[in-house]
Amino acid sequence: MNALMHANFGITDFWTFLLGTIFIVLLPGPNSIYVLSVAAQRGVRQGYRGACGVFLGDFVLMLLSAGGVASLLKASPTMFHLVKYIGAAYLGWIGLQMLLRCWHGLRAGDADAAAGPEARTSAPPTQSNPFRKALLISLMNPKAILFFISFFIQFVDPRFDRPLLSFGLLGLVCEALSFLYLTALIFVGVRLAEAFRRRRRLSAGMAGGVGALFIGFGAKLASATL
Repeated sequence: MNALMHANFGITDFWTFLLGTIFIVLLPGPNSIYVLSVAAQRGVRQGYRGACGVFLGDFVLMLLSAGGVASLLKASPTMFHLVKYIGAAYLGWIGLQMLLRCWHGLRAGDADAAAGPEARTSAPPTQSNPFRKALLISLMNPKAILFFISFFIQFVDPRFDRPLLSFGLLGLVCEALSFLYLTALIFVGVRLAEAFRRRRRLSAGMAGGVGALFIGFGAKLASATL
């Protein structure tokens, strides 16, 4: 039995974990939607900066899960509710900012149309740091929080004498799948980038749509249960 556990590195039912992780990664969530929108509006480099923020946020959640924070949240409903409401409020705030940006962008588009071609050459407004924002979004992501609390830890055998190795291997699988998926999204987004640069109203409309999605993600997190 011990030899078998060491051969599997303390991971139980790896193929089920892999299949479940693929489906979970492919589900639309705040991380993927944000990286796609950044790549579409600002290009490959900024898209990957956002992706790196997602990778770091997921890594932090993995460490917290391995360190027992997931079990602590499951054992303390009060703490879990505090974390999820803070996360929901943050995602809702991001969504509201994006809706406001959409409103201002649409108004600016109308003003440019009235002013003529000269107005369209004005410099774009200052953008936020995609790495920092993606990191915070990842840490407040309801899909990631629930994944690491209720799914991730089920595939680590508690009898294995080196559980950090098990968590590390599972984490590498998660990060590899996330990298492949976000890379695909970045290049899909870049194909849309030129259209957004030429059409301010279209770019503003996308920001508004993403903002509405983030408000929805916040509401989903606020209603999440363990």
